[in-house]
Amino acid sequence: MNKKLLMLFMAVLLAVFTAACGSNNAAPATPAADANKAPEAAQTSEEVTIKHKLGEAKLKKNPKTVVAFDYGVLDSLDKLGIEVAGVAQSSNIPAYLEKFKDAKYTNVGGLKEPDFEKINAMKPDVIFISGRQSDAYEELNKIAPTIFMGVDNAKYMESFKENMKTLGTIFGKEAQVEEELGKIDAAIKELNAKATASGKNALIVMVNEGKLNAYGAGSRFGILHGEFGFTPVDTNISVENHGQSVSFEYIAEKNPDYLFVIDRGNAVSKNKEVSTSTKETVENDLIKNTKAFKTGNIIYLDSANWYLSGGGLVSTAGMAEEVLKEVKW
Repeated sequence: MNKKLLMLFMAVLLAVFTAACGSNNAAPATPAADANKAPEAAQTSEEVTIKHKLGEAKLKKNPKTVVAFDYGVLDSLDKLGIEVAGVAQSSNIPAYLEKFKDAKYTNVGGLKEPDFEKINAMKPDVIFISGRQSDAYEELNKIAPTIFMGVDNAKYMESFKENMKTLGTIFGKEAQVEEELGKIDAAIKELNAKATASGKNALIVMVNEGKLNAYGAGSRFGILHGEFGFTPVDTNISVENHGQSVSFEYIAEKNPDYLFVIDRGNAVSKNKEVSTSTKETVENDLIKNTKAFKTGNIIYLDSANWYLSGGGLVSTAGMAEEVLKEVKW
């Protein structure tokens, strides 16, 4: 009997010991699982500080709810595969960004008239703006970290690259940004070499309801001279955002080898083709006597890229490629 009790006691003791061992072996499982989750949690909570022209923004990396007012930033985000939640649909979205007219994107107002109520309701993680929204910066910055991404015309490529690298940092797209910038650099290098070797001069004007404005080096469209390498036909054009008002007599007198034309009406209208009336206005009897006309070098530029969405990965590449293709060297 005592022997049976002893055997029963030993069996119970063995069971307790086995359970205790199993419990000890299982204990580390919970910390291990937490350790695996830790890097992911750290990644989503990592913050970046972005300094820009209007101030400083602190935000988490890879923000989810993004509002983009600037169309150049919008085309860059799209190129990088980054989702956008809010777009300025009340203004003229360039045709190549037409998908952003869809109702699935929140209409955050116009380029100069943000809809603060809608933006606030979205609870965005970041808002990207440029010059047209600079007056609304303080108000927008109260809603979410707001970053100014306008291009400095006096140093276009430098500021453009800085903006793109900022996007790369915020969204973890550094390698892709560098790749795209490399392609643009290559196109501009080729363009600059051709423009320099040609020894010819150029003038860029914007047509707006029959009125003409010329732009020189360091101005809004000064990339044509600075980075693209075209010699200005006139080095005394005043550097103003809206350009210097000029006449057709002025163009005839300067007699440029290349005349580049931006049709503002084309940019802000639903009709995205250069109108016949614009060509008739530009190619009048005075202009027909210029070298640009006689050699077929009046180039009507893509007004969306140049006027609406400059400073983007897509638009800047398009600007260089267009000039390379259209100019008769």
